Amino acid sequence: MLTGICFYPEFNLKVPMQLTVLERLKNRIQSRDFEEDSAQIALACELDEVLVQLDRRRLANKGSSLGWLFSRKSDVTPVKGLYIWGDVGRGKTVLMDMFFESVTVRRKKRVHFHEFMDDVHLRIHAYRQEQNRGREKKGDPIVPIAEQMAREIRLLCFDEFSVTDIADAMLLGRLFTRLFEEGVVVIATSNVIPDELYRDGLNRQLFLPFISLLQQYTKVYQLDARTDFRLEKLEQAPVYHFPLGKSSDDALQELWVRLTGTRHAQSAVIPNKGREIPVPQATGGFARFGYAELCEQPLGVSDFLRIAQAYHTVFVDRIPILNREKRNEAKRFINLIDAFYDNNVKLICSADADPAKLYDGGSGTEAFEFQRISSRLIEMQSEDYLGQRHGRSST
Repeated sequence: MLTGICFYPEFNLKVPMQLTVLERLKNRIQSRDFEEDSAQIALACELDEVLVQLDRRRLANKGSSLGWLFSRKSDVTPVKGLYIWGDVGRGKTVLMDMFFESVTVRRKKRVHFHEFMDDVHLRIHAYRQEQNRGREKKGDPIVPIAEQMAREIRLLCFDEFSVTDIADAMLLGRLFTRLFEEGVVVIATSNVIPDELYRDGLNRQLFLPFISLLQQYTKVYQLDARTDFRLEKLEQAPVYHFPLGKSSDDALQELWVRLTGTRHAQSAVIPNKGREIPVPQATGGFARFGYAELCEQPLGVSDFLRIAQAYHTVFVDRIPILNREKRNEAKRFINLIDAFYDNNVKLICSADADPAKLYDGGSGTEAFEFQRISSRLIEMQSEDYLGQRHGRSST
């Protein structure tokens, strides 16, 4: 529903628009979902400026009913995006979500960066197959793929922008050179400043032109909020709830609502090697699964790693006590916790026993491995672990 008014003084014109980011943030503050923070308010204003510029561009489009008026103005310049960086839990993702809800651009996409790159690689593979069949011209597929994507998307919102894969690093410059030339606007959140992207990566010197490109087409903005709001909320409640029952179910649901601001989020999928990993609920870096959806399905290590890379906080409901009869499930659970631990994922779960008693299968390989998993589950509840930055440690 259109509830706001955007005023263009040079035309003495008022144009309806949705709630601004600042208005959405103030509503959350008034409802006590957020504490007022000057850094977050300043970022909301920056995002609102991008909203205004995008609206100007939309109105300048010849297809707009007001295009005749705006397109004659020489000061309708290309829209510069935002690269928002800062420590975890400062509100980057939530503010970008508010921006995405507010923007009137129709061809917009909100996607995790790794998911976007998986899509790019799939497009490259499909294009090369067409080249081999003689249906496409020989040559670098990046330019036609970028042009195709630019026709589909005018605004790209990336969450947790990071580059760890050499295959991604080597094609980003060519891909985004064309995307930016085609007018695609990028809003991204990240834990690191652009100069630190792909740090110590193989052949990093070939990646440096992309950093310059990113700095040219986006405004680099540090969100230096006063505290880690997510950690502050996690410290107020246990993250491991047992035994199973209504009490643990209610506690998990209450914490989910407190952290995400919603009772039930939309589903999502994570591409992985030509397959899709279903995510029952996902929002703003948070995901929620039932134990059965992770450990009673044919998922492997690479699937768990993709989940760990995609989400900083994962809820897992109703973990049972495991034994020898559930050996395959136990092995998947071991791999799941290892993937989460190695990537500093915050695990919030309900289980039928404390970590030391989750495996009841006597001796053997799984029993031995569960000693390590029990130790990790205990450590993952600690303040030190919860305060770590999401992602694989460099050490």
